[in-house]
Amino acid sequence: MSLVPTSVKISPDLKARIQRLAELTQRSVHHVMVEALEREVSREERLYEFVQEAKEADRAIEEGGEIYQAEDVHRWLRRLANSDASERPKPWPR
Repeated sequence: MSLVPTSVKISPDLKARIQRLAELTQRSVHHVMVEALEREVSREERLYEFVQEAKEADRAIEEGGEIYQAEDVHRWLRRLANSDASERPKPWPR
């Protein structure tokens, strides 16, 4: 993997916090910053995907897709969590 240099301007306070964390964890400042950027970008990507899936689900519901009562779904999930392989709840009538 080839790395490319970049430049980021940060506040003196944030820089000091990063340096302190690097010292406490015996890592380089560079390593702490790259790790933090990777985590945040991954989180933002997952959030974006989640929102897109939610929008698609909303569109599907508006187009007549199945909907379920929350209580039925919660009850079913609790049974699954207790290793009870029961049937899925029935769709809610419109």
